[in-house]
Amino acid sequence: MPESNLHKLSALGQSVWSDYLSRQMLQSGKLAKMMEEDAVVGVTSNPTIFQKAIAEGDAYDDQLREILESGEEDPKETFLQLTSHDISDACDLLRKVWDESQGLDGYVSWEVDPTLAYDRDGTVAEARRLHEWIDKPNLYVKIPATEPGLGAIEEMIASGKNINVTLIFSLERHKEVMEAYIHGLERLVESGGDPSQVRSVASFFVSRVDTETDRRLDEIGGDAKKLKGKLAVANAKLAYQNYLDAFAGPRWDALEAKGASKQRCLWASTSTKNPDYRDVMYVEELIGPETVNTMPEETIRAFQDHGKVELTLTKDVDAAHKLFDDLAVAGIDYDDVSDTLEREGVQKFTDSFRELLDGISAKRGELVQA
Repeated sequence: MPESNLHKLSALGQSVWSDYLSRQMLQSGKLAKMMEEDAVVGVTSNPTIFQKAIAEGDAYDDQLREILESGEEDPKETFLQLTSHDISDACDLLRKVWDESQGLDGYVSWEVDPTLAYDRDGTVAEARRLHEWIDKPNLYVKIPATEPGLGAIEEMIASGKNINVTLIFSLERHKEVMEAYIHGLERLVESGGDPSQVRSVASFFVSRVDTETDRRLDEIGGDAKKLKGKLAVANAKLAYQNYLDAFAGPRWDALEAKGASKQRCLWASTSTKNPDYRDVMYVEELIGPETVNTMPEETIRAFQDHGKVELTLTKDVDAAHKLFDDLAVAGIDYDDVSDTLEREGVQKFTDSFRELLDGISAKRGELVQA
């Protein structure tokens, strides 16, 4: 079989992850096939994805009946029992990747209850619980990069647990996330822990940045509209430059000497929302080593069909800096854009989670009546 576009991309040092998971994917062999044919070496999940998976079809009905018979009535606990099976099975499927890559890839992400996004202690307790529930070395627990979340991230890293930091939109917040990771590792070392056993990725969201910025540029009108469709890629390119700075120098060298691994940038939300834009732009423009791109299936298919593979992540960095200046002159408040996206991102996940729990309650009712 000829080498696919995604295999070529992987050869340049960027890992391909799937941004969705369902029981059907696992049982049908679809995920295993994607690992072989599409170079997929990791999986993320979120409440929105599971909401769709559980609502569609009957793949979860048998287990839901068992949970009903056990007497469990809490929708959230029911949800965790349902999804823990999928997450655990996916971890087992990807364990070979984890072993062969020496812990670089092969991870499956399980998300902390998004209603805890502004509760530091609640997030820490939930993250610990999820890691104890699925005690596997290739599990990532996802914590949102809210201000309270930063403390939770540091605490979990200091405890030696793998964390996928999600919902990062701004360069400043990304710097704070990397600092939380590094300081967490330093605390782990000080307490006698082994930093070589801890991994983390920083999930930097892409397409939503253009969606929000483009909306504001349309409102401004005139020449400002020429700046549409550019901030998301520029933002990610500068985040990568900050990554290169953060994981270099004496402070990082001391941790790396003890076996610590860098917190890779993970490009999230990489499907193109605007039909006027190239459907693989958020893959093609952000190809570089020591990174991850987590893609929905339509983006995987599109890139396999017509994606261009070349190193692009470190190109046009000066132009990225200039774009920030041009946007400011045009009247775009970058900090307000990123603050809005973080707030809305948490709200969207929270709404999906609550809708998911309502859906589980409704499905329980259907099974009781059946």
